Amino acid sequence: MTATLPTASSTAGTSAPTRVCALADLTPELGVAALVDGEQVAIFLLADGSLHCVQNLDPFSGASVLSRGITGSKGDVPTIASPIYKQVFSLLDGTCLVTMDKQPKEGRAADLVVHRVSLDNGDVFIDLAGSA
Repeated sequence: MTATLPTASSTAGTSAPTRVCALADLTPELGVAALVDGEQVAIFLLADGSLHCVQNLDPFSGASVLSRGITGSKGDVPTIASPIYKQVFSLLDGTCLVTMDKQPKEGRAADLVVHRVSLDNGDVFIDLAGSA
């Protein structure tokens, strides 16, 4: 099951990371969606304790559903599989690893935008300005 987190916003005009939630709010291997400064993101806490954040918009379906995707791995690379057409993306750099013989929606790149995520004093922070 996926939870939707409250809207988070940072001070306008700054590039400081935005607090999104407490680490305790996240369930390993399940994604959550958050609205950070007007942008939907998908946040994942993996079983190994690593945190990852990517855009929530699926470039192949055009729906904001990646937070509902299935976590996994391809070799040593942690991944998220879209719940709609099952494309597989790297959570490290956003690369689309498996296209399922589909093309992204017109005008969209096949790869995901990855956002920097950090942990401070038990709180999860997202840095949209520090996107990879």
